[in-house]
Amino acid sequence: MAVLPEGFALPPLPYLVVLAVGLVAVGALLRRRRPSVTDATVVALTPWMVLGSALHVLYALETLPPVVRPLAGTPAVYLTVAVVAGATWLGADAGAGDADTTPRFVGGVGLVALVPVVAAALGVGAGRGSLRLLPSIAILVGAVAVAVATWALLRRGYAGVTATGRAGALAVAGHALDGVSTAVGIDLLGFDERTPLSALVLEFAASLPTNSLIGSGWLFVAVKLVVVSVVVIALTETVREDPVWGRLLLGFVAAVGLGPGAHNVLLFAVA
Repeated sequence: MAVLPEGFALPPLPYLVVLAVGLVAVGALLRRRRPSVTDATVVALTPWMVLGSALHVLYALETLPPVVRPLAGTPAVYLTVAVVAGATWLGADAGAGDADTTPRFVGGVGLVALVPVVAAALGVGAGRGSLRLLPSIAILVGAVAVAVATWALLRRGYAGVTATGRAGALAVAGHALDGVSTAVGIDLLGFDERTPLSALVLEFAASLPTNSLIGSGWLFVAVKLVVVSVVVIALTETVREDPVWGRLLLGFVAAVGLGPGAHNVLLFAVA
C-alpha cells in the first residue's frame, strides 16, 4: 500500500540543494537568534500556511513559469514557503525586535504575498470557465461552524485547553477546514482523496450502510476532529511548561490541517 500522497516527488537536484541550504541556514539563524514565539506569532504564520497551498494550486493548474514550477510541487512548496517565511521572521525580528511589531510584520508580508497568488488562481479559473465560488464559500462557512462548536466543546470538557490560546484554536480550525472540505469534495464534487491513510478512512465509511444516506465524508470529519482535539489536549502541558516549544508544535499541527484544507477550497473554486 502506498504511504506517501499521490503526486509526492522531490524537485530536481539543484532545486533540492538550494532548498536544503536555505532551510539549514534559516533554521540555524532562528535557533541562534531565538525570536519571541507568542500566540500572535503562530497566528501571523497563517497566511504563509495558505500561501503554500495557493502556490500548489497554480502548480496543479500548470500556469507557473518553468523555472519556478519545481519549487511549487509536493513537498517542495512547503519547504520553499518555510524558507521565505523564516527569513521574513528573522528580518522582522532584527529590524523591530518587538514582540508585538514582529508578528504584525510577518503576517502582513505573508498576506501581501498571498493575495496576488489567490487572485491569479481565481483568474485562471475564470479564464477557463471553471470558476465556481459557491461550494468553496459553503465549505468555509461550514468549517467555521464546525471549528467553533468543537472548540466550545473542548473548553467545556477540558477547561485546561484554554492554555493553548489562539494557537490551539487555530489547530482545531485548520483540521476542521481540511475535514469539511474533503467531505464536500468527495461526496458532492466528485474529487478523489490523494492521501492513502485518509483514503482508507473514506473507503471504510463508504462500506457502511450509512453511505447511501449521508455519504462517506462524515467519518473523515469526525476522525480529524477527534485526533486534533486529543493532540491539542496532549500539548496543553507542553505549552504551560515550555511555551515556545508548545506553540511551535501547535503551529505545525495547524499547518498540517490548514494547508490541505486551504488547497481544497481554492482548487474546488477553480478546477
